[in-house]
Amino acid sequence: MLRSCMIAAAVASASAFSPASGFAAPMTRARGAFAAQSAPAAPRAARVANFGPTMAAKQVPHGGVLVDQMVKDAAEKKKLAAECDFVHQLSPRQLCDVELIMNGGLSPITGFMDQANYNSVVQDMRLLDGNLFGLPIVFDTDREDFVAGKKVLLMQDKLEIATFTIKESYKPDKVAECKKCYGETTLEHPGVLMVATERGQFYVGGEIKGLNKPARDFECRSPAEVRADLPDDKDVVAFQCRNPVHRAHYELFTRALDAPEVSPGAVVLVHPTCGPTQADDIPGDVRYRTYVRLAAETKDSEAGKRTKWDYLPYSMHMAGPREAIQHMMIRKNFGCTHFIIGRDMAGSKSSISGDDYYGAYDAQDFAKKHGPELGVTPVPSLNLVYTESKGYVTAEEAKEQGLAEKKLSGTKFRQMLRGGEDIPEWFAFKSVVEVLREDVMASAN
Repeated sequence: MLRSCMIAAAVASASAFSPASGFAAPMTRARGAFAAQSAPAAPRAARVANFGPTMAAKQVPHGGVLVDQMVKDAAEKKKLAAECDFVHQLSPRQLCDVELIMNGGLSPITGFMDQANYNSVVQDMRLLDGNLFGLPIVFDTDREDFVAGKKVLLMQDKLEIATFTIKESYKPDKVAECKKCYGETTLEHPGVLMVATERGQFYVGGEIKGLNKPARDFECRSPAEVRADLPDDKDVVAFQCRNPVHRAHYELFTRALDAPEVSPGAVVLVHPTCGPTQADDIPGDVRYRTYVRLAAETKDSEAGKRTKWDYLPYSMHMAGPREAIQHMMIRKNFGCTHFIIGRDMAGSKSSISGDDYYGAYDAQDFAKKHGPELGVTPVPSLNLVYTESKGYVTAEEAKEQGLAEKKLSGTKFRQMLRGGEDIPEWFAFKSVVEVLREDVMASAN
């Protein structure tokens, strides 16, 4: 409902979305397949053998060195804050980007992209230094006082988060950005809608210096902190999700440890995004509570002993194949050697027709193409189904053996939650259902 209202508001705004703007109003665009573009492969950065005393995990950071923009000295923090010309309140999406720049999650960048790097990433999926980069990291604003040379104190309410030294302010070609990054320019696509209606008219590039971690209801550890708890002699398989983990998901990422691409003894890092996503997704704090309960429920099982949980302050773009590269790059910085690529990863549907914007295997194919250069091995996810006689098996096995599948749609699941009906345990963990039901009841009161 919220997304439909946003689309209606966007279409009604003739000044922002006239035909000359280049964005397609809902139901007026010609659908085209996502074009997987990137520039010819550049030489990979030399691997760095020594990353400092806090580093662990055998994976090299993207670009060779794990960026750390956090200022440690209290006096230096105070000095930097005092030098700023004005303050600016960060949006939830900007806060996620700032945190990942500060802690090295977006290595090798040290700030928001200037116009040259922005154009290079949009057009060629590369920074000017040649490193692959899935999506541009930009700071948007409508303020005209964000000009070169100014220093801005970035705030989360009353908490000083970072200083931002402006290199340049520029007007982006948002239509070209959406066409290249999302493969679409229609406002029916949630990522395009975000770029067109939420972001300001200017993008601003410059360096970030971190003063304090954002205040959150849950801990989002830095890449260095996560790496310190990972084995330095084993593969680390990352599992990305933006929804609660149900039985099929759990089977998927635990079975990935036995995939042919993964060496024996590997561990899986379940690394959900807990930042802004689509308007109708479950809120991040609720998702977080489901993960904590599930981690506690499964920690003593054989699979649980090989599973680690951490949380990522990342805002989803629903950009399909190019966002898959972004996730692989970020998890590389967190120490992961492998990345599970699900069907239609980071995909989205038209808010009007419900049609998928990307093919089921577009992200997997794109990841296979760029994984070797990126230094992260994609692990295609199994297409699992539940059967009464053999539990979870692949869809191919079920078909070959004539096994009867049991299904429960997301719509039916939500209806059962609201109605207080029992949820079958083959579909969802009791602990996860309890959290979701608590949220449903709280929202109803």
